[in-house]
This record gives sequence, C-alpha cells and structure tokens, in this order.
Amino acid sequence: MADTDLFFSRTGMDPDSVQRTVDQALKGADDGELFLEYSQSESFAFDDGRLKAATFDTSQGFGLRAVAGEATGYAHASEISESAIQRAASTVQAVSRGYSGTETAPPARTNIKLYADIDPLETAGFEKKVKLLEEINAYARAKDSRVRQVSASLGGEWQRVEIIRAGGERYSDIRPLVRLNVSVVAEENGHQESGSFGGGGRSGYETYLDPDYWQAAVDEALRQALVNLSAVPAPAGEMTVVLGPGWPGILLHEAIGHGLEGDFNRKKTSAFAGLLGERVAAPGVTVVDDGTIDGRRGSLSIDDEGTPTSRTVLIEDGILKGYMQDRQNARLMGVAPTGNGRRQSYGSPVMPRMTNTYMLGGDKHPDEILQSVKKGIYATNFGGGQVDITNGKFVFSCTEAYLIENGKLGHAIKGATLIGSGPEALTRVSMIGNDMKLDTGIGTCGKNGQSVPVGVGQPTLRLDGLTVGGTAQAA
Repeated sequence: MADTDLFFSRTGMDPDSVQRTVDQALKGADDGELFLEYSQSESFAFDDGRLKAATFDTSQGFGLRAVAGEATGYAHASEISESAIQRAASTVQAVSRGYSGTETAPPARTNIKLYADIDPLETAGFEKKVKLLEEINAYARAKDSRVRQVSASLGGEWQRVEIIRAGGERYSDIRPLVRLNVSVVAEENGHQESGSFGGGGRSGYETYLDPDYWQAAVDEALRQALVNLSAVPAPAGEMTVVLGPGWPGILLHEAIGHGLEGDFNRKKTSAFAGLLGERVAAPGVTVVDDGTIDGRRGSLSIDDEGTPTSRTVLIEDGILKGYMQDRQNARLMGVAPTGNGRRQSYGSPVMPRMTNTYMLGGDKHPDEILQSVKKGIYATNFGGGQVDITNGKFVFSCTEAYLIENGKLGHAIKGATLIGSGPEALTRVSMIGNDMKLDTGIGTCGKNGQSVPVGVGQPTLRLDGLTVGGTAQAA
C-alpha cells in the first residue's frame, strides 16, 4: 500500500487540495500540522475458565493544529474528508489572526525504523489467541492446587499515522503494539492473595504465543501470589529502602520523570524548574529518556509531530542537563525538540511526554547493596501511586516487598507504601547496582486525561531515610 493510499485514495480526497487547506490554516502561525490517524485494535479477556470478552474496534480521524506563540488552535473530527478538514481550518485560523509568526523549521527526517511495518492483528488467527488464553488457564490451575482464579488478557493494536505540514512536508509511521497480562489468585487456609505478570512491545503476537514465554509469565504471577500468602504486616517509619531493578522504575517515572517534561518547566510549575546545570541528585545518578530502543513499548520512530525520537540525557551524574520537549515548548524555551511530542489519538492535543525513561546502572553488585543494609525493606514490585508535579511528593503501594535484616532478606511484607519527594529521594540514593533492567513492556502513562504507552527501568538502588507506611510500627 502506497504511503498516501490509506488517507487519500480510499477517502477520495485530493492530496493537493488538502495541502492547500493546511497551508492556508497555518498561514501566519509559528507551527502546526494535520495529523491523520487510522487504527484497529482488538482485545480478549479470559476469566472464570471461559472467554469473557472479545472486542474489535476501528478508529479514524484527524486533528488540525495551529500554534501562535503560546496559544494553540485545535480542531478534530472522526470524519476524514476535505470538507471536514476545511471546517477545522476555519476554526484553527482564529488563533493566528492578526499574528505574524515565524514558521518553525520542519522536523529532520530519519530512515530509522524501530519496529516492523506489520499489522499484529494478522500475525495470529482468532482460534490461536483464544487457545493461548485457555492454555494459560489450564497451566496455572494444574501448577498448584491453591490456585482459585486465573485471569488473562491479550490485546493488539495497529496504528497508521500521517503528518502533513505547511509547504508539503509529510511524515508517516505504522505502529504495532501488543500486550499480554496474567493474574492469579491463590488461597491457603481461607486467605487469598494475588500475583500478576504482564509483557508487551511493538511487534506481532509470535513471542507471546510461545509456550516458553507464557508459561514463564504464569509462573511469575503464581510465584507472587504464593509469596503474598506468607506475607506479614509491613513496618512503618523512616528506614533504608532498596528498590529492585526493572519495573520499580515506575517510581522514577512518576515522581521524577513528569517533573522533567518541558511544559511544566516552561511554566515553572515543576520542582525542577530553573535548575539546569545544578545538582539535583546524588553523584552517580544518570537518568535518560530514550525513545529509540528497538521494539520497546514506549519507543517511536517519530513522535506525533514528525520529530525523530532521541536519547535525551535528563540528569547526568546528579546534574540536571535537560528536559523532554515537544516543538512548541522547545521553541518557547529556545532549545531543540527532543522527539517527545505525543498525543493519545487524533482527538488529543500534543504534549511533551516520556517514552522509555530509566536510570543507568552503577558499579555495585545487587548482593553487596542488600548486605549493606542492617534494617530496611526491599521492594521489587509496585501497584498504583500518586504524585504532585509541583513539589514531587509521591505515595506508592508495594505489591511485593521483603524485610531486610542484617543484610539478608527476611519475611515478605504486605501493605507497604513508600512516601516521599522525588527530588529529595534522588539525593538519598547511596548505592547504584550494575543490573539495570527495563520493565517487561506494561507501562501506560496518564497526563491531562491522555494515556500513552511508555517504558521504565532502573538498576537495584539503595535509598536512605525514606518514609515507609505500614500497619506494624518499626522497632
């Protein structure tokens, strides 16, 4: 299929006419684009020993944006037609009426593709997908007699976007995305606990249909459930906390990452505003946002403005080096865009958003970090959390954690929450492991009502003097 077939030949639109409309809509503006989207998605949910839901959805539409200074005019519709785009153009032109802007140079082009131009929905038939969920259910129940409930879900999405800018510049991307989730509830002596595992990325279903993959997923979900069955109440108080590698990077993402997005810093509502070049973290702490990792959930060949994604160093050896930028905030702050302009769909405005955000590894062996702690907790998995961007204060719930006593892991604990401030927590990092790991491909980030897929990661970390909320008082 030719690049323009999906949005022009099959809709009957004339490319030259649409281009003239875009040129007129953006006349006098600093920036803007026509964003065309067509997507198909499916999901399967299996619970209580049977298929509970199978859904399929097709979505299409456009968003037309004109940017004049700090103001943005935006119009969108689910109808892709010349008349609908012309109506949108008459709306967004209002933002630049009487304004004489300087057209921002278009994004640089890239030949790099971080994922294949495939439709994951076509990489496996309906029967195979349902059979996978049935096998997950049977395998989990046969694995341990304490299993009481097995829930599994599988989903895939194929998204095609085209970005048309003034002057005839066009950018296209085809984005596959899949995800598998497994949840297990185990019961012992009338007490029930759950465990879960999820994975995904920008590919087809092949990896997730492989028994080696999904059996390992079930094993991990079951292991967590059984660990939680034996868990004791968590202590409370200020103590040393060791964070495991990989998914615990969600704390970094929420408590620190959002505060490093360009819009919050331009508006000076972030705890990191105005601190470029200053120490904001302990020596050895280096944090990057990297949208260029092949096949990762948070990766994009180009962002939703057409800018190639990049590896952006945010904090280097404790020093604040930069922010994540879309085109508008980059222009207003006098810096280059970093390829972080993202939107949930054609109906959503662009904002600077994270892609894959993680902390680089250090030089300590994880065992050395654990052995250095006389009394504390080791947290390896997290559930929900809340953060205040203006000051970085956070509260996160641990779904898997253990006591550390005299350098050794003790009882599993339940009900633990980590409470603190992201900027302050960065200064409390005292040891950094050499085992940096990315998450398994499950991250979804929310901001201003929009959700986008993201990745997180980190090595094992020791943080001193973090507040832990629990149900048992620390001795």
